[in-house]
Parts: sequence; structure tokens; C-alpha cells
Amino acid sequence: MSKNLNMSLLLDFYGEVLSEPQREAMDLFYNGDLSLSEIAEITGITRQGVRDRIVKSEQIIGGLEEKLGLAGRFGHVNKTVAFLIQRLETIARETGVNTEDLIAAAKQLEG
Repeated sequence: MSKNLNMSLLLDFYGEVLSEPQREAMDLFYNGDLSLSEIAEITGITRQGVRDRIVKSEQIIGGLEEKLGLAGRFGHVNKTVAFLIQRLETIARETGVNTEDLIAAAKQLEG
């Protein structure tokens, strides 16, 4: 997973622990794909101030993921559920057994 996509995912999981200015800078940088200079202009702080905010925020949410592992577990569960759905569809196709209720239940678990 690319660093930007990974950090965007971590922001989804842990963004609420950041201050509003930290969350805004991270969102603009990772989800809005804006440059440090563009974010500085929007937020009214220096480019270096934006960089410091982002680096500190990355450390905070990276540390939380290191300790809690929620995003990693979420990804693992999603892969497992996708595998189960695929297997249930194969079983239904090859045997004629009705697995629709199981597939529907598994799809509710998908992120």
C-alpha cells in the first residue's frame, strides 16, 4: 500500500484524536492532495508550520496504529470476508446449495 493511501486510511481510523488544525492539515495533504504551500495559504500559517503539523500528526496516528493495530486488523478482516464470499459463491454455483443468506451476512461485514 502506498504511503499516502496508508496514511489516509490511518487518518480515517485515528483522525479524531488529532486537534482540528492537525486533522485539517492532514486531510488537505493526504485526501485533498494539496502541497504544503497551498495548505499554508489556506490555513494562514507558514509552509514549515504546515510541515511540522503533518509530521507530528503522522507520528501520533502512526504510534496509535503501532499500539492498537486497528487499521491492520480491519484490512485483514476485509480480506477474509472477501475470501469467504468468493468461496460461498463458488459453493452455490458448483453445488446448487443456497448460500444467499450467508453471502448477505458476510457482505454486511465488509468495510
